[in-house]
Amino acid sequence: MNRRHLLANGVALAATSVVLGNADATASVQRPPATRLPSSNDIAEVLHRVADHWIGTHGDSGDNKWANATFFSGLLALQRMTKNLRYLRYAHEWAEKHNYGLNAGPTTRHADNQCAGQVYLDLYEIGRRDRRKIEAIEACLHRMVYDDRPAKNDDWWWVDALHMAMPPFARLGRLREDQRYEEKLYRLYQHTKRSEGGPGLYHRDTGLWYRDKRFLPGHITSPSGKPVFWSRGNGWAAAGHVKTLKALPSGGRYVPEYRETLTRLVTAAAHRQRQDGFWNVNLGDAEHLPGPETSGTAFFVYATAYAIRTGLVDRATFLPVVARAWYGLVTKAVQRDGFLGYVQGVGDRPEHSQPVTKDTTADFGVGAFLLAGTEVSRLAR
Repeated sequence: MNRRHLLANGVALAATSVVLGNADATASVQRPPATRLPSSNDIAEVLHRVADHWIGTHGDSGDNKWANATFFSGLLALQRMTKNLRYLRYAHEWAEKHNYGLNAGPTTRHADNQCAGQVYLDLYEIGRRDRRKIEAIEACLHRMVYDDRPAKNDDWWWVDALHMAMPPFARLGRLREDQRYEEKLYRLYQHTKRSEGGPGLYHRDTGLWYRDKRFLPGHITSPSGKPVFWSRGNGWAAAGHVKTLKALPSGGRYVPEYRETLTRLVTAAAHRQRQDGFWNVNLGDAEHLPGPETSGTAFFVYATAYAIRTGLVDRATFLPVVARAWYGLVTKAVQRDGFLGYVQGVGDRPEHSQPVTKDTTADFGVGAFLLAGTEVSRLAR
């Protein structure tokens, strides 16, 4: 294969195919032809189709736990892009159903339970700024910042927590002009990154993240003895950084570190992209359960598109990564009626909720896809 290499930010990516960071187990996979983005109208069409299918098949809007909250985060991102009142009503009905409350109540310290707060903050900002909408999430985080053992910073012991809880801390701190929220956010983040399990969950050499301490060196590996860098776990980390950077002022004290960490992560992911545009469930071993997976792929699209748009990575180098992934998602994962397949179900490692097929889907996967599409649309415009 002829490859013209583009060098930027210290990383080499092929102009027509990403150079994988490990053995290329996907050489037989057909490489999609996309190197450019579709029009914003075409992107909006497929986003509407996926969102409408989910809403149409879920008359009950569901619980207020992390997975469903991630769906609503994506739905409201699409609503802000399209001003579709049906999406806003569906989200309002869901929030009212739960009285804008948190799973396990406002005394919870668990990041998963705080994910719904992102949606309540969205609804607060989109519509009438009724304090009731954010009362529970504000009481919860205020307690962690000021009242309830504020020196305790080891709550985020798994990487998913970065997506679930970083953004509410950042957004409330900005809303209340209270620096202590940002300081608490950073202390929790630093524990996850550099202290959890001893060395922390961040792998400095690659820029990837372990899901939790069970996967640190010397513990769980793939069947061939390679590291397990779970795709969706890294997707959670990427999305958490994006949402946090969107919330914080550009001159924020810790913004440079968040930017640098996100840049390294999307660069590491680009090196591990399959030739069909997707990512496997284990970024550390291409032979470990190889096959397309939508949720991790969608989060990487979301993060990489944001990184391009904000100048964190070189557009010419990374735009083909986004274009190939988006092409793969809309041609393989999205079915004609809007059903979104190839989503790995709830789990914490590549082996969980297998097999991943065209018929497997989940609310958080749909939310990730909608988030990705809104960022891709901004690039296309």
